[in-house]
Amino acid sequence: MISQLRSAPNLLTLLRLVFVPFAVIAVLKGHYGWALAIFVVAGISDGLDGLLARLLEQKTTLGQYLDPIADKLLLSTMFLVLFATHKIPLTVTVLVFSRDIIIVIICSLLYASGAMKTFRPSWLGKANTVAQIATVLLVLLHEISGSFWIAKARQLGFNVTVAFTVLSGVHYVVRLAFDLRHHSTESKSAESGK
Repeated sequence: MISQLRSAPNLLTLLRLVFVPFAVIAVLKGHYGWALAIFVVAGISDGLDGLLARLLEQKTTLGQYLDPIADKLLLSTMFLVLFATHKIPLTVTVLVFSRDIIIVIICSLLYASGAMKTFRPSWLGKANTVAQIATVLLVLLHEISGSFWIAKARQLGFNVTVAFTVLSGVHYVVRLAFDLRHHSTESKSAESGK
């Protein structure tokens, strides 16, 4: 585990975790330019750690878990602090958090029970993440410039995030139900073949 932690991609991921409190402090103090810069640098580090993992052939089990945790922690924290400072509406924040909490609970229960051990990301889930990132960027940009077009784009970001949050949440649960049914059928076939 320690050797995996020392790999360059995982160190970059840990650095991304270090950015989280500084982004929060910047927003709470009203330094939206700094918050935007930290968020963008964190995003670049996310792209770099994936690239390094492939180029250096340093893909690790720890990295597979740590990378999405770091992404989700940064995004969720930004949504929460921007909601707390009245920059993101309550509805958007509640939907984003509810979806993530429901998915984490379901996956944890299935993993703990041994019913499923792998959980594939869906394209809707990835689109939802992109929408959330874009929304945070637009909210921070709006606080810096406040132009009419950025205000319109920010509102569009809220709407798209809500749509993708609901669609990806429903899709994830439905797909999980099909995967469980398929897994159950395979298990029964294997047992009857013995």
